[in-house]
Amino acid sequence: MARLVLKFGGTSVGDIERIKNVAKKVKQEVDAGHEVAVVVSAMSGVTNQLVDYCRQIAKVHDQAEYDAVVASGEQVTSGLLAIALQEIGIPARSWQGWQIPLIADEVHGKARIERIDTTPLSAAMSNGVVGVVAGFQGVTEAGRIATLGRGGSDTSAVALAAALKADRCDIYTDVDGVYTTDPRIVKTARKLHRVTYEEMLEMASLGAKVLQTRSVEMAMKHHVRVQVLSTFEQAPGSDLPGTLVVDEDEIVEQELVSGIAYSRDEAKITLVGVEDQPGVAAAIFGPLTDAAINVDMIVQNVSEDGRTTDMTFTVGKADLDRAVQVLEKSKDQLKYRRLNSDANVVKVSVIGVGMRSHAGVAQRMFKALADRGINIQVISTSEIKVSVLIAEEYTELALRSLHTAYGLDKA
Repeated sequence: MARLVLKFGGTSVGDIERIKNVAKKVKQEVDAGHEVAVVVSAMSGVTNQLVDYCRQIAKVHDQAEYDAVVASGEQVTSGLLAIALQEIGIPARSWQGWQIPLIADEVHGKARIERIDTTPLSAAMSNGVVGVVAGFQGVTEAGRIATLGRGGSDTSAVALAAALKADRCDIYTDVDGVYTTDPRIVKTARKLHRVTYEEMLEMASLGAKVLQTRSVEMAMKHHVRVQVLSTFEQAPGSDLPGTLVVDEDEIVEQELVSGIAYSRDEAKITLVGVEDQPGVAAAIFGPLTDAAINVDMIVQNVSEDGRTTDMTFTVGKADLDRAVQVLEKSKDQLKYRRLNSDANVVKVSVIGVGMRSHAGVAQRMFKALADRGINIQVISTSEIKVSVLIAEEYTELALRSLHTAYGLDKA
């Protein structure tokens, strides 16, 4: 017998028939003798509708009241799934974040979990009752509902699994696992049976939509085994049909490269003719930090004359216009000659813990791109990742070329 936490996203509980299907998935695990808690998102489209209601009433609103409204979507789903489980003979009850309680800080809209008291929920599970928990939300010390922000239901599920000392946390989505790259672009992409927390964290941060970064960070911190699998898979989760995210030492044979990720959410800024002197980087990035604009890839050219240099960096595409405004306002202070910006770029990354023990990974990437006539604009690296910035028009060609270059086409 295992203790499991199952999480179902908005698509998985998108209508009544899908909620009934989820109930059958849960019943499979209960019938196998497992203790089960379920974390649910709002039904697909419901949260957006609730957000729209708030905006129709007031463009600027009390964030705590906003949380009270948008958290109701998950509360509805948890009650409906509990009823669906009872209807097929499975003892179940719904739990809201405040009933567990899942204690969060007071940063409404993007609260962080501080602690969870699972005593009542754990006791119910031990007595054969399935706990159906509303995801995405907790309660502050002051008793106000606080939502956890983007990916909050995934974070709720992993945090609950850690607190319950669950054997596994299954994240059910509309995809059947983590792939070597986007299978919509590269037809030979393969589903990975296991990836490390670090690899998954890099994939999540680079635009892979399977898991949110915060949930992976939490799983890694608390050593929670996570499985990504499809709600529409016939096999029960305990047959492990999806992709397991685990500690590195659980993977016996490590691939040199596990996957190729890409992000279209990138824009490039180049400051031409910046004075080459100490403190210039701090002067450039200080105003951007003050404006809450994250800077990613950075490259500074070597000065030929000892007086001026060029500084190139990337920001999120949504932040480009704001970043340009901030830098133009600071032009007199920064003393650059010209500002160039480009939103038609994409970041492509090769990821794998095997890089730690193998040389030549970056060279293979650069050669594969050069052979296809793809120019590299910016490069950044970490211990298990090499990223390059290229023109967006070459995205699909780059993914296919790199997938082949690293032997990921082969099973």
